[in-house]
Amino acid sequence: MQNRFIDLFSDTKTKPSAGMRKAMAEAEVGDEQKMEDPTVNRLRELICELLGTEDALFLPSGTMANQIAIRVHCRPGEEVIADKTAHIINSEGGGPGANAGVMIRSLDGPNGVFTGEQLQAVLRDQNYRYAARQRLVSLENTSNSGFGTVWPLATMQGVAKTARGAGLSLHMDGARLANACVKSGTKARDYAACVDSLWLDYTKGLGAPVGASLAGSKEFIKEAWRHKQMMGGSMRQSGVIAAAALYALEHNWDRLAEDHDNARYLSEGIANIKGLEIDVPRMETNLVFFEVTKPGWTPARLVEACKERGVGLGANTATRIRAVTHLDVNRADIDTALKAISDALAA
Repeated sequence: MQNRFIDLFSDTKTKPSAGMRKAMAEAEVGDEQKMEDPTVNRLRELICELLGTEDALFLPSGTMANQIAIRVHCRPGEEVIADKTAHIINSEGGGPGANAGVMIRSLDGPNGVFTGEQLQAVLRDQNYRYAARQRLVSLENTSNSGFGTVWPLATMQGVAKTARGAGLSLHMDGARLANACVKSGTKARDYAACVDSLWLDYTKGLGAPVGASLAGSKEFIKEAWRHKQMMGGSMRQSGVIAAAALYALEHNWDRLAEDHDNARYLSEGIANIKGLEIDVPRMETNLVFFEVTKPGWTPARLVEACKERGVGLGANTATRIRAVTHLDVNRADIDTALKAISDALAA
């Protein structure tokens, strides 16, 4: 067994690098609520430049970004349209209902990516008083539970055209937007031009310990600030953590391609292990999903067996495991992980 635990459970398992810790320790700080924190202000300016938006807001988490966006866009009793795999449906504790009082209409897009035609098929007459008024379309790029799939820009533009034609707003869950940009070569601002609000996470492949930025128009962010205050997301000398986000944007964006290469290498290795099944071409970015097919074995059993061998994985469904590559995992670690998985199934 190797001495270092190789954690493929999620890219949220990354630890701040020495350079990031130094940036945090030396950060200029002030009262964020008074707009006096220079590091937070620099991050805001950089995000607006990156995304081409008028304004942005630094938040503790991406989930809070989604919840605030839904509250700004919608009123209680209205409807949000999202893919059935969406994070806001499956992984935010019922927040859209509890925090905004909205309903969610789910679509079934291939790998979490739906089309303008699919959206058109569920649109209703907004004057029909017996159903919830449809207000917002939410997109997730990359699609987490859709195997880390990248939204093609043309597909997103088609959805945006349909939504705007129906008078609906659009929001993007950009937890792994950086991965989508690096994989597809699409500029972040081109994706952002398709939606009215979006957020970018710093705690996944970009390697920061905390934080996300929500972006949109000045009017949108002004109202988002009110909800940030209401939900307990306003901070004080938050430049300490904003410095980590700045470092992540400046040093860790382009290197995401390495995570994608390692994920493909991991996928190809898994394809050669008896008792597992994987659709290798389906794994586009840093998320790797595979099925446990060996008789008598479950994902939970294999996860535990691998943990005993120094490798962390995540049981995603009753038959599926998810493994995620990130900046704290190198090619040699992938080889070690593959051996641990193979040895576990052979034991």
